[in-house]
Amino acid sequence: MPYVNIRVAGQLNRDQKAEICDGVTEVISRAANKPKESIIIFIDEEERDNISKGGVLLSDLAK
Repeated sequence: MPYVNIRVAGQLNRDQKAEICDGVTEVISRAANKPKESIIIFIDEEERDNISKGGVLLSDLAK
């Protein structure tokens, strides 16, 4: 049973999550030859204050 964890900075709306899950499920099913029903996807939405790039918080990079 494939488990996929997707982490994003900020938040996605429901439609975006549905589209991502559909596409990722399709690719994993085809590439790994697994039934779609066996694929589980977790989406973790992280606050930009909790992620750093190059030593700078993403919330500060967006300014």
